[in-house]
Amino acid sequence: MGLKYREYLNGKKVYGCSTCRSHLSTSDKVMSKDFQGQYGQAYLFCGVVNIEEGEEQQERNMTTGRHRIASISCVRCGTMLGWKYIKAYDSQQKYKEGKYILEKSLL
Repeated sequence: MGLKYREYLNGKKVYGCSTCRSHLSTSDKVMSKDFQGQYGQAYLFCGVVNIEEGEEQQERNMTTGRHRIASISCVRCGTMLGWKYIKAYDSQQKYKEGKYILEKSLL
């Protein structure tokens, strides 16, 4: 499998994995802080790095409707961080497609 290249970010505020501190995103990529994850407050990001996307996609009924998601984890330590929105079935939720939810407690 080999060594995985990790990106290092610069910015006003850099969000990192709470386990290994790998950089994940910056404050300018935060779209909203008004989301709920499995463990409480979560942030919606338009871009993240140093993650692995789970191969298995799941259909989930969430407070804003039905979505297809994929779990995301830290590329360095494997900590589950949140999910990526693959598909939103409600037309008002389409803006989430391709975006990422990171759990605040895991940052």
